[in-house]
Amino acid sequence: MAEADYVVVGAGSAGCAVARRLAERGASVILVEAGARDDRGPLKNLLRIPGAIAVVHSTPQLKKFFDWGYKSVPQEHAANRRIPQTRGKVLGGSSSVNGMLFVRGNRENYDDWADDGCKGWSYEDVLPAFKRLEHWEGGANDFRGAGGPIRVRKQGGLTEAAQGFMQAATSRLGVPALDDYNADSQEGIAPVQLSADPGVRYSSSKGYLHDNPLDHLVVLTNATVSKVVLSGSRATGVEVIGKKGDRRVIRAGREVIVSAGAFGSPQLLMLSGIGPAGHLREHGIEVRADLPVGDNLHDHLFVPVSFRMDSALRRPTPTYFARGLARELFRPGSGWAGGSQFEATGFVRTSHAGSVPNLQLLSLYWVYPIPNQDSDKAVRPPSTKPGQSVFPTLIYPESRGTVRLSSADPLAPPLIDPAYLKVGKDADVLLEGIRMVREVMDGVGDNQGEIGPGQQYSDEEELRRVLPDYVHSVYHPVGTCRMGSDERAVVGPDLKVLGIDGLRVADASVMPSIIGGNTNAPSIMIGERCADLIRS
Repeated sequence: MAEADYVVVGAGSAGCAVARRLAERGASVILVEAGARDDRGPLKNLLRIPGAIAVVHSTPQLKKFFDWGYKSVPQEHAANRRIPQTRGKVLGGSSSVNGMLFVRGNRENYDDWADDGCKGWSYEDVLPAFKRLEHWEGGANDFRGAGGPIRVRKQGGLTEAAQGFMQAATSRLGVPALDDYNADSQEGIAPVQLSADPGVRYSSSKGYLHDNPLDHLVVLTNATVSKVVLSGSRATGVEVIGKKGDRRVIRAGREVIVSAGAFGSPQLLMLSGIGPAGHLREHGIEVRADLPVGDNLHDHLFVPVSFRMDSALRRPTPTYFARGLARELFRPGSGWAGGSQFEATGFVRTSHAGSVPNLQLLSLYWVYPIPNQDSDKAVRPPSTKPGQSVFPTLIYPESRGTVRLSSADPLAPPLIDPAYLKVGKDADVLLEGIRMVREVMDGVGDNQGEIGPGQQYSDEEELRRVLPDYVHSVYHPVGTCRMGSDERAVVGPDLKVLGIDGLRVADASVMPSIIGGNTNAPSIMIGERCADLIRS
């Protein structure tokens, strides 16, 4: 099949959603994915079983099958580290390799988008799409949906360590215990919500492609799109490089939708001549539209704070992992591997907060590797005994970076510069977050002491000195094809690329500013909204 009404580039969180919804309405759709299928071969259970992702991320020999292996350029304000930028190299994209946390963000985030020139993207505008995409275990109500392709449930079977964290956080931080942080109010502490059934990850490929497949939705894998084909100022298709290096053109009768993510989408636009004119000319690329593509990159950062606690139960050892995964294979949903390694989350305020909580807390039942996971070799935690980690997470970074081409070769990775900690307030929020976590966990349950970063870094200035070596990306890059109505915009509120007909972008790259929480659910929502906009 060399032509369809719509060609969608990237079968990730948003791409699967927009492709499915267009096909449901009778259009022919070709969905092109550079990675492999996620449901073939002996490694498929590492993506299907929710808890198996911890094994994938900690084992480079496995991770290389599912991850593009990107790293940032040296980060000037983060000890010149080249920080991993994990991106899924399979159907479902990063929804197939993430921690499955289902968070919409704060309702004010979307109202801010609308106020900033993105008409049609307020909370009331996007709520129907959020409800439509999910099948919430509690059933439909004013805030939640039922019958959608992505199954969503609360994490069950919380350890005593997680319960102790939740109780201490509510009392010591003065925030409520929440029943549903995706409902009317986000501020407070609650068990995490997962895009999963017991024992089964619900990636976007699982929900939108594998369940109830459609004949006129064709999915191509191991196919890298090298450029969008333009006829004058109109997109008419894409050029694809096959697994053996062969090239062919797939034509789009109506539109091309680029959903290759916050790194892939700006890279593809620039390879197609859409981007900063000077940068494109440096690489010998003809300029078709001079737009700020690749600017406005920003991401969430966290610092793991780990405590030795027998009540956390889990042991980060190969034998423990193997037994848990084996049990899950034969009795799905019966053990720890049937859910997420994350147990609880909270949205709280530091002294730098404005009108909404500016810090996310995440607890999980492993002792986390320290100081970081930059190495290409297996990284082991400092203790194989049970422990709990709590991540204070910067959810509204002020630092902004870029994505740029490393060359005009479409198979070369892009240059990724998130500019972590460039703005001093970002470090201030994280440092205050570490202090808050220590205050919450002091004397909780059977807490036997902090393992990492460690009490040797109790002094504020000493902690500030080592912070650049301890920060981690949450793998939530956004903003590089900014949606808006001014000179900073790459796409308009209708997601159409400015100055180019027949071309839209739909993924996390269009977010004008990052949402307060994990970005997978909002990315799927953007795919749903794109299909709505095309229909209208």
